[in-house]
Amino acid sequence: MSSIPVDAETKVGAAPDLAAAARAQDLAVRLDGVTKRFGNTVALNDAWLQVRRGEFLTLLGPSGCGKTTMLNLVAGFLFPDNGEVFIDGALVTDVPTYEREIGIVFQNYALFPHMTVASNVGYGLKARGVAQREIAERVTEILAMMKLAGLEDRKPGQLSGGQQQRVALARALVIRPKVLLLDEPFSALDKNLRSAMQIEVKEIQRKLGVTTIFVTHDQSEALSLSDRIAVVSEGKIRQIGTPQEIYRRPANRFIASFIGEVSVLRARLERIEKSEAVVQVGAASITVPAGPLAGQSPGITVDLFVRPEQLCLASGDVALEGQVATTVYQGDHVDLYIDAPAAASTRILMRLPSHDRVPGAGATIGLAIGGHDATAFPAVES
Repeated sequence: MSSIPVDAETKVGAAPDLAAAARAQDLAVRLDGVTKRFGNTVALNDAWLQVRRGEFLTLLGPSGCGKTTMLNLVAGFLFPDNGEVFIDGALVTDVPTYEREIGIVFQNYALFPHMTVASNVGYGLKARGVAQREIAERVTEILAMMKLAGLEDRKPGQLSGGQQQRVALARALVIRPKVLLLDEPFSALDKNLRSAMQIEVKEIQRKLGVTTIFVTHDQSEALSLSDRIAVVSEGKIRQIGTPQEIYRRPANRFIASFIGEVSVLRARLERIEKSEAVVQVGAASITVPAGPLAGQSPGITVDLFVRPEQLCLASGDVALEGQVATTVYQGDHVDLYIDAPAAASTRILMRLPSHDRVPGAGATIGLAIGGHDATAFPAVES
């Protein structure tokens, strides 16, 4: 497989060559074998993570997977049972939060309701003993950047949800933190406002060049915002890579199922050739990465994970035949849900442009698989 699912400097589940990585990369945050327990529950197990200076890294995973625990360990709200935490090259494992030079935006924003916008934003500077004149200048500057100019004297209760989020972000950024930590900050916003704020946060992060660690369970947020994504489940980092690597080359079944939409087809392993494997689905032969099938014998049944945009109406070799159960109009595309019991135990999802001629419910169609982004894993008994 030509695409490495885990960054070369970060081995998932094992200690990387940190000295070499530190020389090669300008790292803002490092977790070295960090473990955190709550009683008998292991919330985070031997986590190794390196965050480059200026990058936007997302911790992505389902609820209870350990991603917020990891963020709290970086913030200093929690202390590890094992392992070390570094920020900007300095060991901070036992350093309290207020000495770590970090900015934090929480899910509920945690604004002081009795303070004005200007006072909320300047609070961190005042606590650090910054001169009043400099506080005023820096607050004015960040409020202008956050499109909050003219709202300085309002209280949080007089602001919209999006404005409150901008105030929280301004408060975190005005102290010029070494690392910005975002704990699902868009969760309280409606869909349209959430999308707009995602774009704004990304632009501001790029403009300021601040290292950012973002926690979310929303895969679309992670894919659209991140330079890299660390996928977390059951207290372990399962894969680290760019959004394209995570989406196109998932390291295991969990990631293939969790990231994006996918259909699982029954296929047969034909052969493995170095970094690639060939699997057969109906009359079609599909090339997939060999890594997940390493050590498997030709002829075995495998599960082929296929994205909806990879399926198309057959014009050559037919991978499978099925009957359209229903169609769902989505504006620029139409989702087709297809029953094909010979090829899959659940309905198959195919996505067609809405301007194409779309088969109606009840139609029998042949499907082909295009592109090179399908992934196969050894079959699991259903």
